[in-house]
Amino acid sequence: MHKNESGGGNMAPEDTGSPVRLSVALLQAENRRLREQLDGLMAEARLNQDKLRRFDQLERKVIAASSLAELLQTLLVDYPALFELDCVTLALVDAQYEAARILGEGGAAQPAQLLFLHDEQPLQQLYAAGARPLLGAPRAALDFLFEGQGAPASVALLPLVHRGAFIGSLNLGSRDATRFAAGSSTDFLERLAALAAVCLDSALATERLRLAGLTDGLTGVHNRRYFESRCLEEVQAARRSKLPLVCLLLDVDHFKRINDTHGHPAGDAVLRYVARLIRAQLRGSDVVARYGGEEFVLLLPATPLSAALEIAERIRRVIAAQSMPVQVAEPLRITVSIGAALLQPEGEGDVAVLAAALVQRTDQALYAAKQGGRNRVLVAGQP
Repeated sequence: MHKNESGGGNMAPEDTGSPVRLSVALLQAENRRLREQLDGLMAEARLNQDKLRRFDQLERKVIAASSLAELLQTLLVDYPALFELDCVTLALVDAQYEAARILGEGGAAQPAQLLFLHDEQPLQQLYAAGARPLLGAPRAALDFLFEGQGAPASVALLPLVHRGAFIGSLNLGSRDATRFAAGSSTDFLERLAALAAVCLDSALATERLRLAGLTDGLTGVHNRRYFESRCLEEVQAARRSKLPLVCLLLDVDHFKRINDTHGHPAGDAVLRYVARLIRAQLRGSDVVARYGGEEFVLLLPATPLSAALEIAERIRRVIAAQSMPVQVAEPLRITVSIGAALLQPEGEGDVAVLAAALVQRTDQALYAAKQGGRNRVLVAGQP
């Protein structure tokens, strides 16, 4: 007899490959995959949110920068710290040496991450395919953008374009070869580049307006108003640091005769030429201003009197050795007289009194130099 199938006896082995159990296993695997995918999307969203927060923080600092120097600090120092970049440099088009002059005005050193370009041509060649960020491995042709900053494994180059013209390039570098991969999204970078270009242009325009009131329109050096303000600052700094401060007052000899003989255009050319020769002999921390008429005043901070006299003599010799390149019948030779005085920081009185006394003693030395035959350097208190 056959045993009842529902009765006792040996049971058949469990069917683990049944369609139901396979469906459950597939669903569980799919759930795990979806959970992992969701976790990945959530992590990416958090990263993007964090990146957006940092970009927002950076943009606020860029917009809030109150000067060109502060804006450069934000882009070249704060930016790499905020985004963990190994280096950030800025190539700035400065055909008229305007930005370099503005940044060097206070005697501060130029940031190592900043380089100046004489014209747009290098940037036009770099961004030949269009004014969009360039990402990927660095090329040898780009070495000049990161000179002295190490060798990045990947770079992002951001063109700074304003009113259809290149004003610079913001260059990001990372030692991680995958950080700036070609083909990656550049939305954030394009937005930053546009903002940086506008803010740089605005900062330069603001500095131009500020300097317009502090610069002599004829010679391009500072004017008397600037000198008087800066003199107070330098006197106070010298008192605090106990370092020497020397003032020089320079006068073009027989300047009235030049105007009367050759005309005022020739006289103007002489003043521009003398100003250029003076500036060529000075350090970035030194100050030169047109004091009035044919007189120029110089401040030499942290300079011993002996060194200041060497500078004064060098200026006098350079000017005397030149023939003026002006359209006159005969070569025009120029000489200058120079008075020098050392700040007396131990003197009584406030900063304004000490500054006035310094200039007065320098003027007395200049008068003595002119009375003594001109084309010479004399020190206050010395024969």
